[in-house]
Amino acid sequence: MAEIIRMPRLSDTMEEGNIVSWLKKEGESVSVGDVLAEVETDKATMELESFFDGTLLYIGVKEGAVPVDGIIAIIGAKDEDYKKVLAEAGGATSKAAPAESKEEPKAVASENEETKAAPKSEPAAVVMEEPVETPQGDDRTKASPLAKSIAKEAGVSITNIPGSGDNGRITKKDVESFIKNPPVQSAPATSAKPSAPISVAPKVNYGDMPVTQMRKVIAKRLAESKFGAPHFYLTMEINMDQAIEARKAINEDPTVKISFNDFVVKACAAALRKHPMINSSWMGDKIVVHEEINIGVAVAVADGLLVPVIMNADRKSFSYINSEVKMLAGKAKEKKLQPQEMQGNTFTISNLGMFDIDEFTAIINPPDACILAVGSIVEKPIVKNGQIVVGNVMKVTLSCDHRVVDGATGAQFLQTLKSMLENPVRILV
Repeated sequence: MAEIIRMPRLSDTMEEGNIVSWLKKEGESVSVGDVLAEVETDKATMELESFFDGTLLYIGVKEGAVPVDGIIAIIGAKDEDYKKVLAEAGGATSKAAPAESKEEPKAVASENEETKAAPKSEPAAVVMEEPVETPQGDDRTKASPLAKSIAKEAGVSITNIPGSGDNGRITKKDVESFIKNPPVQSAPATSAKPSAPISVAPKVNYGDMPVTQMRKVIAKRLAESKFGAPHFYLTMEINMDQAIEARKAINEDPTVKISFNDFVVKACAAALRKHPMINSSWMGDKIVVHEEINIGVAVAVADGLLVPVIMNADRKSFSYINSEVKMLAGKAKEKKLQPQEMQGNTFTISNLGMFDIDEFTAIINPPDACILAVGSIVEKPIVKNGQIVVGNVMKVTLSCDHRVVDGATGAQFLQTLKSMLENPVRILV
């Protein structure tokens, strides 16, 4: 029986996927594990693999955006009547643009329709790769997104690289081999010496540029948060002298390396346990006070911002938090985060201290009620025991959703956070 392939929901924020290209054509046989198409989501460009053996009978959308659960393909026995299966699927096909259309899809499900429980999509395996922008002129070149990305960074035209994959498809290995052993070009007749290697600067495409799925989601969610949730901001200075000493003492152990961000994550987790309203979410007709403390840590990537989540951060040690943040941040930058690693946050931390930013305000990351913006640690004169001395001061700004958190509640949380960072032993109490 023919099997319907729908656009899967690959993250909690995904509302549509953008089909970049099909690697299989209608009428071609496919096997389990074959890559059917390249799909750009709000997090990365992925390869959509088949979970079925058979023939690709129908391609619903050859290129462009498809809402989650929109029909994108049908796989079945050769010469099977897929139109009957398509008709039985009802209005599902109306969510997707027709295969022949190259224009922007005109019939896109509304936000309410997308968020309702829709029929579950057929299983599909997804392999995450680096999101890339296809250079002009090589639209028909068969290459994986990762191969295109490597070629682009090296300043090499993908069209000049021979492919060793199926149907001449260019793989990562082909690109790396081409860069390592480029074809020999004859030197100009007037040249007496071999040409020196040419350093190719990264290309900058000025003017209009397409909006990626990730940037679309960032724009939509943050606009909804900024203009939908009444923000207010509380800023406080924290003396980090004792935190610096504590970190130095901990890092004397050669097997452990703790960052200041790890201190902030652990201190926030401990302070949230004492102030549960900060660890809450506005759900329209109710406020959810979360029992679990799951802290999202904002990580900058090439196309925007990803927020991996440290689950149950209050129950984890400094060293465990450090290793988990490093692991998740690394996966975020390589676009290898799994959807479950970016879900379930109840509070978020955005740290720009490493960029020498003294202070800033951050937009709340839904569904959280608050987000903490962390600045750099700066040496400045402070008054200590009636004397002016040099201290190490860090500014933090708490952005609060006034529907959930009042000014006094936010201030009390910051007081607790301040006392813990200024006396790190209290974090363990």
